[in-house]
Amino acid sequence: MRPEKPAMILFDYGYTLLYEPGADFLRGEKAVFPYIRENPLGKTAEELCEAGLINFRQLADCRHMGYEISEMQLNRCKYDAYGITFSIPMQQVENILWDHVSPGACMPGVHELLAFLEKQGIRSGVISNLGWTGAALKRRIDRLLPENRFEFVLASSEYAFRKPHPAMFRIALQKADLSPEQVWFCGDSMAADVCGAHDAGMFPVLYEGEAADGEHSPYLAKNRELRVDFDYLHIRHWQELMALLG
Repeated sequence: MRPEKPAMILFDYGYTLLYEPGADFLRGEKAVFPYIRENPLGKTAEELCEAGLINFRQLADCRHMGYEISEMQLNRCKYDAYGITFSIPMQQVENILWDHVSPGACMPGVHELLAFLEKQGIRSGVISNLGWTGAALKRRIDRLLPENRFEFVLASSEYAFRKPHPAMFRIALQKADLSPEQVWFCGDSMAADVCGAHDAGMFPVLYEGEAADGEHSPYLAKNRELRVDFDYLHIRHWQELMALLG
C-alpha cells in the first residue's frame, strides 16, 4: 500500500535526474593534458586513460561488494605513479575531466518535477552511487538543474559505502531530521535504490524513464530479473509521480 504524501523525496543521480550521453574517458584525459606541469616519463593522454581504466577494472570486485573507490583516489594513483603534476588543484582537474567525459544531460520532465515539488512544499535531496566527489556532483547538478532546491547531495565516494548499504540512507535521514516513513526514494536500480530504500524504511519508487536520445538505464535488464515481496511504485515518466502527488 502506498503511504501518505511524503515530507521529502530523495533521488538517485544517474538515469534518474541526469545522465551522461556519449561518455568518453579519453576525451576527458585530453582536456586536462594542457594543465600538466611535469610529465617526466612523457606519458600520452592515451596511456594515462588506459592506466586509469585498468585501475578501475581491478577494483570492480570492491564495488560489487558494496564499497566505493573515489575518482580522486584513482586519479592520484594514476598521476602520482608517473610523477605527473598539474598547474591547477586536483578538484579542478576532476571537474575538467568529468565535464569532458560527458557534459551531462537532463532526464525528460525533471525540470517540471522539481518545480512541482517546490510548489507542493515537498523537500528533496540526492543520494548517488558515484566515484566522482560530492563537490563535483553538486557542481554538475547545480549547472544542469539550477532551479533545484536539494537540501543535500550525497555521493558514495565521500562515505565509502554504496547503496543498497544503509549508511547513506541513514545519513540522509539524519540530515533531513525525518523518520523513514516520511521519505520516498526514487531511483533506476531495483537492487541499489528500491531494495536499499525499502530496507531503510523509506517508500521506494522505481523510475525507468527513457532519456531524450532514447538511452535507458543500464539496470533495466537486471530490474526485470529481481523480484521483491514488498510494495513499491513503478513509473516511466515523472508526470506519473506528479499525478499521484498533485
